[in-house]
Amino acid sequence: MQPTSKKISIVIVNYNVAYFLEQCLNSVYRALEGIDSEVFVVDNNSIDGSTDMIEDRFPSVNLIANTSNVGFSKANNQAMLRSTGEYILLLNPDTVVEEDTFQQCINFMDQHPDAGGLGVRMIDGKGNFLPESKRGLPTPAVAFYKIFGLSKLFPKSRIFGKYHMGYLDEHEVNEIEILSGAYMFMRKKALKKVGLLDEAFFMYGEDIDLSYRIIEGGYKNYYFPKTQIIHYKGESTKKSSINYVFVFYRAMVIFAQKHFSQKKARLFSFFINMAIYFRASLALIARLIKRLALPVFDFAAMVTGLYFLTYFWKQEHIEFPQEVLWYAIPGYVLTWILATVFSGGYDYPIKLKSFVKGSIFGTAIILIVYALLPKTVQFSRLFIILGMGGVLTYYLLSRLLLHLTLKQKFDLSGIKSRNFAIVGKQDEAKRVTQILKNTPQRVNVIHQVAPDANVPESYSGSLNQLDQIVHIHAIDEIIFCAKNTTAEKIIHWMSRIASDDLEFKIAQPESMYLIGSNSVDNSGDLYLMEIDNISTKPNKRNKRAFDFVGALLLLLFSPFLIWTYSSKTTWYKNMWHVIIGRKSFVGYAAGIDARNLRLPQIREGILTPTLHHSDREDQSLNAKLNLIYARDYSILTDLQILYSNWDKLDR
Repeated sequence: MQPTSKKISIVIVNYNVAYFLEQCLNSVYRALEGIDSEVFVVDNNSIDGSTDMIEDRFPSVNLIANTSNVGFSKANNQAMLRSTGEYILLLNPDTVVEEDTFQQCINFMDQHPDAGGLGVRMIDGKGNFLPESKRGLPTPAVAFYKIFGLSKLFPKSRIFGKYHMGYLDEHEVNEIEILSGAYMFMRKKALKKVGLLDEAFFMYGEDIDLSYRIIEGGYKNYYFPKTQIIHYKGESTKKSSINYVFVFYRAMVIFAQKHFSQKKARLFSFFINMAIYFRASLALIARLIKRLALPVFDFAAMVTGLYFLTYFWKQEHIEFPQEVLWYAIPGYVLTWILATVFSGGYDYPIKLKSFVKGSIFGTAIILIVYALLPKTVQFSRLFIILGMGGVLTYYLLSRLLLHLTLKQKFDLSGIKSRNFAIVGKQDEAKRVTQILKNTPQRVNVIHQVAPDANVPESYSGSLNQLDQIVHIHAIDEIIFCAKNTTAEKIIHWMSRIASDDLEFKIAQPESMYLIGSNSVDNSGDLYLMEIDNISTKPNKRNKRAFDFVGALLLLLFSPFLIWTYSSKTTWYKNMWHVIIGRKSFVGYAAGIDARNLRLPQIREGILTPTLHHSDREDQSLNAKLNLIYARDYSILTDLQILYSNWDKLDR
């Protein structure tokens, strides 16, 4: 038996979350001061420069770089098999721990030899308590109550609320059944007895399975809220994902078949399969309603308006041809709506100029198509022009009405100027202020807050006055400088002043980004120097539309074009990959320096911004051209690159 040489081994599995991982490791190493420890990071073939960042910033990390995504269970097991700690912690990369978190957990486990596993109090990026910090075993009854919403209706009930054990005080130590996979602090002696993670679970469910086996092995699992962590990607962020529904509930089936009696497992599987289709249907319907409700209503209102417009022609005894009434009018309206979509009219916050652009653009398309039609089919250009006026008037009046009644995302004032509070010492606060001013955020006022009692004259107060500063100065967002403020204080204040109207970010030392989570609907977000024009909603949509339409047109004309390419099979494969969204016509040039810029992720490209440069092996040049491409992107950029390099589409 291998002797234990460390007190604690920490294992982090990473997949394309370099920003979160760096922040997590910063907090981990601060919390490990004075503790005999080792840290493992298992990277599941990330493409965002994660491994380079680890090697540069954290050379003491034991890095295991997989060449494929082997899943959560297998990746954790890879590190646990090499670990030597008395205790093993499985930690998510999207977490921040307090400075005394590990020591407190070690002390508790040392004092409770019956403890096999330990979980802590978790909050999300808005400072709200995450109920998955303490969970019960998902028996068929518990799963049924959760699936059909009874646990949400009666969260404090010992019968209906057992999944999240809502009847237990979130601030008191209690025995629980299931630990969260985001923070699983376990005794290695217990793991030697019950085994490691079951690799039959690729993602989700493995924490439930291992927690249950720890209890079956004669140990107890505890919820320990005397220390707390931030977990950005809480369970609540995934519920709208149809893929999550299928993967999570299928994991429950594997668990039931493994641990319950055959009769119970069949019953459980029946309920789970019901749940899969029930939840997936709800998620799909909710998504469709959310995305299509307003455009469908607009379509109906506009078609009705245009039919009403035909009344004036009838007053002059001019009858509309039947095909105009039944085909042309819906076609006109659909064209105007699609043009408005691509002009950003259905993006939020709403911009009225998008409706003007969409109406004009749509009218231009209609008139061009109209001019190409036979004279026998053409009816009235005046009707089209008046229709455009009616459509534009409808858009403006309807959005004004939505602004006055619903406000929120229909607020016509656009992106509001925000009041910020930066908690940090002068040098760091000044650096963060410069980062903030170089992001797309509209800054109204920045109030500086001292992290300790030493308050410079220009500051608005100290950290212990933060709640008053937020109230008096109507602060919208607080940015904590991690260099000057402990994670314990950050987490304490996030929990204390959590509000739907208040957002938080953390600025890591020497990093050019501010990371946080602005709502439970987001897995996490960041403010970065403004290089992400390519990842804005309109540009992502326009780029995808350009790829799809362009590839479709090229395929239609392939009988004439294909003979100019040497690798015809590759050309057809590339076009197909662009159509299904696996590739784009234009992507970044590959290279280590380019990855280290951590540019917004886009699809792999057939072409790159560097193809017209002679020295394509110059990684520094590639990095600069990638940066310019991301920062200044427009659909014309892709069109120009495609036009200049159309003969290289068989790469």
